[in-house]
Amino acid sequence: MADHDLERSLWLYPTMMISMGAMIGSGIFVLPALGYKKAGPAVILAYVLAALVVLPAALSKAEMATAMPESGGTYLYIDRALGPLFGTIAGLGAWFSLTFKSSFALVGLGAYLLLLIPVPEGAVTFVALGLGAAIVALNVSGTKLSGQIQAVIVSVVLVGLTAYTLDAGFAIDTARYAPFLPEENVDIVTAAAFVFVSYAGVTKIASVAEEVKDPSRNLPRAMIGSLAIMTIIYLAVVGAVVGLSDPETLTRGGPDGTASLTPMADGAGALLGGFGVVIISVIAVVALTSMGNAGVMSSSRFPLAMSRDELLPSALRTIDSRFATPRNSILLTGVVLLGLIAFVPVIELAKLASAFQILVFSIINVALIAFRVADQASYDPTFTAPGYPYVQVFGLLAGFGLLTQMGTLPILGAVGIIASGAVVYFVYGRSRTDRTGAVGSILARRFGGVEEVPPAEVD
Repeated sequence: MADHDLERSLWLYPTMMISMGAMIGSGIFVLPALGYKKAGPAVILAYVLAALVVLPAALSKAEMATAMPESGGTYLYIDRALGPLFGTIAGLGAWFSLTFKSSFALVGLGAYLLLLIPVPEGAVTFVALGLGAAIVALNVSGTKLSGQIQAVIVSVVLVGLTAYTLDAGFAIDTARYAPFLPEENVDIVTAAAFVFVSYAGVTKIASVAEEVKDPSRNLPRAMIGSLAIMTIIYLAVVGAVVGLSDPETLTRGGPDGTASLTPMADGAGALLGGFGVVIISVIAVVALTSMGNAGVMSSSRFPLAMSRDELLPSALRTIDSRFATPRNSILLTGVVLLGLIAFVPVIELAKLASAFQILVFSIINVALIAFRVADQASYDPTFTAPGYPYVQVFGLLAGFGLLTQMGTLPILGAVGIIASGAVVYFVYGRSRTDRTGAVGSILARRFGGVEEVPPAEVD
């Protein structure tokens, strides 16, 4: 099978499940209590604000995905819009961000695993490593199989979450929502920045666009549909957690008096006792495993796309002749994933990755503006993002606004990833590519001397 022959095997439903699977994880099972500690019951509004900031990037990506239905997603769009330097930074950043998030998900399930069985702390790491290795093997063996399993897992989790919220409606204590906006120590914007990563998976299906059937129709529907559904689910679940759980448990029920790492189980315990804790813990373990699978599937396509563009070694573009998957790119992603699980404090890395994710989402809006201004004949999307350019400008400014609320260390970490991407480009990629992106055609019209490079041209 040729290097470029990936199989289009994903219909709308499994495509949506990949997107939702990348979101169903820490955003529901871990972050509500951490957000509650910052904003109180108003953490519900923080999820709404985060969704509003994500929406412009989702709409922008949906449009660009129909113009360029190829593997690479964020990297591909920013590269073709702003040039290979920004493309390298975005590609490596998105790859690391997703890999960090997947590692965090697999290690994070340990808190829920401990509620099921008395597992020693050291054994939790080995469980995460075993699950990580299985996920890598699953992704090597075929996108179709992985997508089908993802669809089943996410469907089961959604049923469990629906039952949880419906049952909670009969047991919540409305007094726990008052005061909804406490007068002191309320920072909805900071909480929104903190939970922003909950929605990061919504656009990750763009990275597997080359494997989606009828992408001009299914990609926009999958992105927008999954964002809408997950926003509703987040609001329902977080509302249930706040209404069921003791505020003291949410804010101080974690290790050493920190925020609880198992807020869903806290609420389930108040609702159904020990039985509820067991059920929710099982769902959490399954969901976090699902997040890890979706993350590996999506993140492994970034090295593939960058290799096709001569920004990374050619071995990473190899497509397995038996399974029609980017074997080497998946294996490299797997090695990084397992290394993070084994040796790195993943929670801190996840915070850094979240900061860069906000930055990338902001730049995605700039990429769409560049394509529209360049007005290249080769850029011919079948879906047009509404509200241009106001929606994109809002997404850019709001994203940077959230980024400033994350503290010094995450910002410095994002700068470090940007610097690393720049080094890779200047040391390896610059001599191997002469693309200018849509920005090049804009400069050519205004100043002359720069040739237009079609945005959809991969090689």
